[in-house]
Amino acid sequence: MAIDHSQGWEAVADRFMKIRSEVGTAVVRSWAQEYLLPSSSIVDVGCGSGVPIAKALTDDGFALFGIDASPTLIAAFRDNLPAKPVVCEPAQDSAFFGRTFEGAVSIGLIFLLSANNQRTVLGKVAGALDPGGRFLFSAPRQACEWSDTLTGRASLSLGADAYATHLDRLGLSVVSCRADEGGNNYYDAVKRS
Repeated sequence: MAIDHSQGWEAVADRFMKIRSEVGTAVVRSWAQEYLLPSSSIVDVGCGSGVPIAKALTDDGFALFGIDASPTLIAAFRDNLPAKPVVCEPAQDSAFFGRTFEGAVSIGLIFLLSANNQRTVLGKVAGALDPGGRFLFSAPRQACEWSDTLTGRASLSLGADAYATHLDRLGLSVVSCRADEGGNNYYDAVKRS
């Protein structure tokens, strides 16, 4: 049996693309516009089809790079944003294009991973950020577990204290949290110089 590196998302990719709403897009856009210079490089970790997050950031003039483990979602990303670099690989195994970025976003991915893989991905993002770079990712503030409504797989939030402690060890400081119109929580972290 083949290993599903997409954590179940390949099987539900078409359904996900049909129901993915604009929820969270305004939070991501305002964060990027507030903290990053126009044309800054941003890596979207768990980019999916590129719609709506990567497309919104591209429309705002940022240099976007995408990482996702679902071949179907990557194919859609290439159709939606044909000029943008994208790789099909699990975030925890990614080389992050062998470069650094001014910004990173990960919307709807971190909490889908095991605790160990969450820590691995956070470490990889920290290593791929320039000093002073910003990282915005979504996960609940409380430590909790639940079943993902689309894949049926376990989802896990380590909680605000655990994320802040781990990011601090990686050289990032959580400077704020934001909420979108759906009540989802976003951690905003900056890499110390």
